[in-house]
Amino acid sequence: MASVNVNRSLSDQFYRYKMPKIIAKVEGKGNGIKTVIVNMVEIAKALNRPPMYPTKYFGCVLGAQVNCDLKNERYIVNGAHESNKLQDLLDGFIQKYVLCSSCGNPETVLGVLQKKSVITTSCKACGFSGTLNNRDKLTTYILKYPPTSGGPSSVGPSLQSGKKSKRKQKEGKGKDDKKTQNGDSGNGVQGESGDEDVVDGGADNKDDDDWCEDTTADAVAKRMEELSAGAKGLMLNDDLEKSAEERLQMFFEFLNKKKETNETSFDIAIQKDIVAEAERLDIRDKAVLVLCELLFDEKIIQQIKIHRLLFLRFTADNPKAQKYVLRGFEQIVKLHRTVLMARVSHILKAFYDTDIIDEKVIIDWGTKVYKKGVGKEVAEEIHEKAAPFLTWLKEAEEEESDSGEEEEEIEVIYDDRMRGHEIQVREEKIEQPKPVVVQNNVKKDEEDIDIDAI
Repeated sequence: MASVNVNRSLSDQFYRYKMPKIIAKVEGKGNGIKTVIVNMVEIAKALNRPPMYPTKYFGCVLGAQVNCDLKNERYIVNGAHESNKLQDLLDGFIQKYVLCSSCGNPETVLGVLQKKSVITTSCKACGFSGTLNNRDKLTTYILKYPPTSGGPSSVGPSLQSGKKSKRKQKEGKGKDDKKTQNGDSGNGVQGESGDEDVVDGGADNKDDDDWCEDTTADAVAKRMEELSAGAKGLMLNDDLEKSAEERLQMFFEFLNKKKETNETSFDIAIQKDIVAEAERLDIRDKAVLVLCELLFDEKIIQQIKIHRLLFLRFTADNPKAQKYVLRGFEQIVKLHRTVLMARVSHILKAFYDTDIIDEKVIIDWGTKVYKKGVGKEVAEEIHEKAAPFLTWLKEAEEEESDSGEEEEEIEVIYDDRMRGHEIQVREEKIEQPKPVVVQNNVKKDEEDIDIDAI
């Protein structure tokens, strides 16, 4: 299993504190989609923390419910989340709740003074003792469910909170209920029915209301405003259930609002917001179609230079997005056919000079006419007008490859008797033919040639 440094800000390969990389598996679809962190127990052991602590942290940051199945060691975060994104979030948990604030080593032990509502921390490496000043949802959870003496592999009292299983809730009062209330329900995670209990308390569990995220529309909107552009891409949203066309339309409306307030160009912050919105809607490759539609018109050559940086955020090292730019370019040419058709080669050269589209992608585009986008007639005319530029591009590529092959061969001679560090270069001499003397229309060398001997 691949491992990484617990403190990933340190690149030392001999750093002694290692942990496994997060392995996340997405299951289900639609409203039931969820991400199972397969190796959360191993990660928790490396961090010396109960597995529910980092799992809860993910739920707090992402605004998602978390589930736990102790029997099968399944720690679940609702929604679809990639392993690398969860790994980045885990770094935040480690910085706040694992690393010593004095020496930076992850050899800390947490303690809870419930009467004072204080979380203490002591470092076994340097002996530092102090308190955690974090004031977030997870802090409230740790105060309520402190670490047990069972060590990091123990899930802790958070799973022994006496919650009723779904089957027992239906049965009503009885002996089983009394045992559950006294904490005798075993692991408290999975009832006899085999169903998983949601660790995030529901409406009937008022004790957990103080740390659960407010999921009202206003609260979600407020949190989204506070998040950076990169963090917004981590948030689970219902828009992913919509069709690609609907999500493209949503991106169109988003970009149109940005354009209304910024008539000339977009600064870096707005560009990042645009990219984050495209990632949130999972349309990063096709988003350039909307960019072409809203940002280009008859002055497309000048506009390519103005919006170069924004397009590069989508097309750099992304041939698929570059192909969509060419489709968007065809749509613009069709829309302004009388003006732009004669300038097709100049437009393609502008895309090429600004590095928005690579040479290979343009050449591949020129080999086949895409008829579905703008129609057969317009597509063929665009390729006809692009022929001079495509020819120039191919010839330039051939000349470049030929120049690389025509290198003069030089023989380098090393002589250990030479003084210093001089290197002799000896060029191979070509022997010139001996002069031929012509007499009476018969060619002869300096010596007579015996014809009978030939």
